[in-house]
Amino acid sequence: MGQMDGKVAIVTGSGRGIGKEIALRLVRDGAKVVINDIDETPAKETIAEIEKMGGKAVACNGDVAKPDFGDRIVKTAVDAFGGCHVIVNNAGYTWDSVIQKMTDEQWYAILDVHLTAPFRILRAFQQHFRQEVEKERAAGKRIVRKVVNISSTSGVNGNAGQSNYSAGKAGIVGLTKTLAKEFGRYDVTVNAVAFGYIQTRLTKPLNQGEEGEIEVQGRKVKIGVQGGRIAAMNQMIPLGRGGLPEEAAGSVYLFCSPDSDYVSGQCLVVNGGL
Repeated sequence: MGQMDGKVAIVTGSGRGIGKEIALRLVRDGAKVVINDIDETPAKETIAEIEKMGGKAVACNGDVAKPDFGDRIVKTAVDAFGGCHVIVNNAGYTWDSVIQKMTDEQWYAILDVHLTAPFRILRAFQQHFRQEVEKERAAGKRIVRKVVNISSTSGVNGNAGQSNYSAGKAGIVGLTKTLAKEFGRYDVTVNAVAFGYIQTRLTKPLNQGEEGEIEVQGRKVKIGVQGGRIAAMNQMIPLGRGGLPEEAAGSVYLFCSPDSDYVSGQCLVVNGGL
């Protein structure tokens, strides 16, 4: 028996990186999962891996920042698996500049993906679970549902060159604490995890002068961290290194599991002790 048996989870940005590891962790403990990525191929690969494990997953791909996406992904979970019990708002990326060079497009793009998209998903989730909770209580059942929002140490402490990202990640902590108060009467816990340096494609080490980039909705966005800066961060982190995606997933799983049924409104900083 897994701790997540009978539970249905939505994990955005789960075609790769931390999101993928979160989805795999949930499936290993019995959950059925809705996988999301802006690109179809990574989502298909993750679903194939889940099915090879004997788990069940479906895709709801596309841009989480689209106005109709929240309703669409919750409907996908309900249509495919009959309900929804866990939401992990993980999708996102960085698009950095110092404030005098940051455009309005940069500012709004990052706030949309890190704050507006989770807001819309959780609004749709509330409209679903409110009716389900009423039915469950009428039948004498109590089911605890979970929300985990992914923040960042940039949102907790700020970070030069990331006014947009830091604002979005600070905002998600405020949303988390507010919804913990709104959702509590429905037996829904709402928590956040703020990651420091985690080793993903967005933070991959770059050689001196090298530039990495990804394409998001036709935009070329720089990614990666200069190797010298990573070495400096590793020296500062008490554990001596950046975290691995599977380690990051473990901290999120804590808030998804029954072990945290009386924990809500919290922001767990995961940074190797820094």
